[in-house]
Amino acid sequence: MTAVRSDQASPAVADTGARVALSTASVYPESTANAFEIAARLGYDGLEVMVWGDPVSQDVNALQRLVDYHQIPVLALHAPCLVITQRVWGTDPWAKLVRSKDAAEQLGAETVVVHPPFRWQRDYARQFLGGVQQMADETDVRFAVENMFPLRARGREVSPYAPDWDPTTEDFPHFTLDLSHTSVSQSDALEMAATMGDRLTHVHIADGTGTGRDEHLVPGRGTQPCAEVLEGLAVQGFGGLVVVEVNTRRSEDRAEREADLAEALAFTRLNLAAPVVGDTSSWRR
Repeated sequence: MTAVRSDQASPAVADTGARVALSTASVYPESTANAFEIAARLGYDGLEVMVWGDPVSQDVNALQRLVDYHQIPVLALHAPCLVITQRVWGTDPWAKLVRSKDAAEQLGAETVVVHPPFRWQRDYARQFLGGVQQMADETDVRFAVENMFPLRARGREVSPYAPDWDPTTEDFPHFTLDLSHTSVSQSDALEMAATMGDRLTHVHIADGTGTGRDEHLVPGRGTQPCAEVLEGLAVQGFGGLVVVEVNTRRSEDRAEREADLAEALAFTRLNLAAPVVGDTSSWRR
């Protein structure tokens, strides 16, 4: 398919109505509260709250106050399942997911993003697929399992996740596609999107250059098919959420950070505009 890129003239397009949210992780080292302010000012449709060390990110009442003040919704939560958040909301990984579900329901968020279990979380890993499937029957909140990546060193490749870093090997009801992670895993993002099919309900839009680092570049600055993936979503009438999850920690100041986040939003919205004409039959180019 022919992608609509930010530096090209746009053909006649149809507005798909897809929403674009900002991950609060994208403003780090600034705070969760600052992410609300930035997202509202730049015109994002809402936020995905990364639940981590910032106390505000863990406090549903504080988040609701920010929603009310800035008049911008929390559309998704990222469960505290990173190595650095192992003690956030306790140490029981399943209890974290239940608490994430409860928080999402209270805030009106539609999705909880979750990573596959780590290999050392053996009991959790054995229960994970069945537990996620069961929760899909008990709540309207979607648990969207995210593609991760293997670790490589000295020519060897090891997956720290069980059963694998690629969640499409299991029958999960919903998936998150992360394009920085496809860069690290050296996966074909278009092929992975096609494999996820109708279960692809959440996207982390970012870029990467195929190195071993999880770069989370502004889309369009790396080698990932960000424009093609977004257009594929558009022509298929994607009804989920696209979340800008980029790394701005090296920004010199707030102005530079906001410029990057504005560029990412413009790139995403432009490429989510579906061409009125053209081949819409496949993710493949």
